[in-house]
Amino acid sequence: MVSGRTLKVARLGRVDYLAALELQQALVAARLRDSIDDTLLLLEHPEVFTLGRGADENYLISVPSGVPVYRVSRGGQVTYHGPGQLVGYPILKLQGADRDVILYLRRLEQAMIKALARFGIPADRREGLTGVWVGGSKIGSIGVGLRRWITMHGFALNIATDLRLFDAIVPCGLSGCRMTSVAALGHPEVSMTMSADVLSEAFATTFGYENVGVAAPRKTRALMDCATYNRQVQS
Repeated sequence: MVSGRTLKVARLGRVDYLAALELQQALVAARLRDSIDDTLLLLEHPEVFTLGRGADENYLISVPSGVPVYRVSRGGQVTYHGPGQLVGYPILKLQGADRDVILYLRRLEQAMIKALARFGIPADRREGLTGVWVGGSKIGSIGVGLRRWITMHGFALNIATDLRLFDAIVPCGLSGCRMTSVAALGHPEVSMTMSADVLSEAFATTFGYENVGVAAPRKTRALMDCATYNRQVQS
């Protein structure tokens, strides 16, 4: 655990996927220099499909026209991100006994399970798989990357996601996998703001942070604007 250390949480709203990716890269570099604390980015993406670094493109079945597809440096297969899905990108420095990727994955799962329990949804794990399920349906997905033991990429929890978009892929490379959401499970009253509140708390307690604060909005926004500008210049 990281007892006594500080977690900063940045709520960014809806952010283009590539801009968020470049923001993560900038924050990873800053965390390597110890110029920022451990940081959790919480946001939504416009509709996008992503493939992990070793993912099979055959799991893309019928991607709708105009929806981008990106291959990125996370683990895992193909997934969908879109409005109504709470995405978390932890930028954490794993140290000592915490330098354990499996332990890190289990903690991400536990944070989502704790958050869902607050909404009266009994979620759990599946033996041999990564992610969070409710009954036979998957509600939370995970795909992580590490750079010199600094984490990036992360998790996605379906709150009020349009589940029809998952029909365009084989989610997480699991044939027959059905996806669900908090709203589909009978909790349409759970908003993205409420979900971010609960998930932030669950994440902090699961990872053992004693101090939780808000990431400097000007600094985070400046990094995000820089990432967007750099992407536009290079395109």
